[in-house]
Amino acid sequence: MVKIHLKGQRFMKIKHTKYAWAFATALAVAPCVAVIPTEAASMPFVDITNNNSETELYHAVSELYNKGIVFGTTPSTFSPYQQLTRGEAAYFLAQALQLQTNNVDNPGFSDVPTSHQYYGYIAALAANGIIQKGNQFNPDASIKRSQMAKMLTLGFHLQQATSLTAPFTDFTKDVETNRYIQTLLDYGITQGTSATTFSPYTDVRRGQMALFLYRILQKNNNDLYIIGVE
Repeated sequence: MVKIHLKGQRFMKIKHTKYAWAFATALAVAPCVAVIPTEAASMPFVDITNNNSETELYHAVSELYNKGIVFGTTPSTFSPYQQLTRGEAAYFLAQALQLQTNNVDNPGFSDVPTSHQYYGYIAALAANGIIQKGNQFNPDASIKRSQMAKMLTLGFHLQQATSLTAPFTDFTKDVETNRYIQTLLDYGITQGTSATTFSPYTDVRRGQMALFLYRILQKNNNDLYIIGVE
């Protein structure tokens, strides 16, 4: 297990997966952990502009796209404000984690046959304990902010928060889910929809998911360094 420390924050623990090996190697070779290149190739999507309000989104989508982590809704549009489906979320996350998506055990979802376009990605998440096996996965349904928090926390093996410090009045009734939310807040991956709300049951947008992944993968050498490998 690779143990990584974020200055002034929590430990990030990453198991010895292909992703962890690449993460650790990048850190060992240089003091920078950027899995994604600083300079990206041309941006194919015309619905995201590189202006003051969308600069981070522009760079996030551009770099993730050029790494094969995200895809557009058409060759020239990304649709950043469109609802992200659970199937798309599985693809984005599995690609970001560099999970093995071939020859993985069938999780048995009745609505995700082996012929489904996202089968391998969904199966990979289930095989790695990022999502639970069950009767259905609902790949075409929208993914909620609370669900996203859980998938990112488990996927990147972030150390879960042990207490709730955010001033949200709309935390869910499930304590574990709330800890996933608090974890992302502690790591600076996301924030509330207002000073007092997180909106855990609000749909995640495609652009928002790109930003979450970009922020996790773009921790620079001032924030992240390995303190030991177990």
